[in-house]
Amino acid sequence: MRVFRGRAGTIEADREASERLLEVAADGERAVRVWTPHRQVAFGRRDSRLEGYDRAREAARERGFPPVERSVGGRAVAYDGETTLAFARAEPIDDFRRGTDERYERLTSDVARALEEVGVDLERGEPDASFCPGAHSLSTAEQDGLRKIAGIAQRVRQDAALVSGILVVDGREELAAVLEGVYGALGVAFDPASVGSIARVSGEDDPTPIARAIEDELIGDRDPTIVEVTA
Repeated sequence: MRVFRGRAGTIEADREASERLLEVAADGERAVRVWTPHRQVAFGRRDSRLEGYDRAREAARERGFPPVERSVGGRAVAYDGETTLAFARAEPIDDFRRGTDERYERLTSDVARALEEVGVDLERGEPDASFCPGAHSLSTAEQDGLRKIAGIAQRVRQDAALVSGILVVDGREELAAVLEGVYGALGVAFDPASVGSIARVSGEDDPTPIARAIEDELIGDRDPTIVEVTA
């Protein structure tokens, strides 16, 4: 298994590094990456078809989050560049019409297990009007209800599949603020209070040990080959 570590010098270069996971998988080898992306709002393809898309991109820029469009499914997500993690696993496939649910379930279970091992109590599912809504989400239970901390999406090609997600370690207030402006411009329901964070429930605000725990779970018992991502 190929394990990509680090972050490239620019948003575009970093996105190209993530594309390499699919190339590795297309050649028959699995690949994993857990990292801290640059500060940005990454829009889904469905967002780009909405009337308010240009206004939403401007709303992100005004709040200091460069807008980009991501290739996997789902709606807009925000990364603060410091404490928001992304995780991804790519694998070769024989039939793009099969295995989607199983890949979702395996990645969701692996991430949940990693977070539970570092002391984060989780619930499957998400609150209403949360960011990047989807069936494969992880939330924390608080006195006033669920708060979403992780969302997962998938991209499938003829020869490879990439399952990836976002995890909010800290900085939930800033992320909720930019997403409120973005979702408002898109005309998509969003409740800022639905955004949670690991720091809020556990006090852990350092993404590094959490990233390593997730990476270990995504690798499993396979022998890793480390690839350093550079500028």
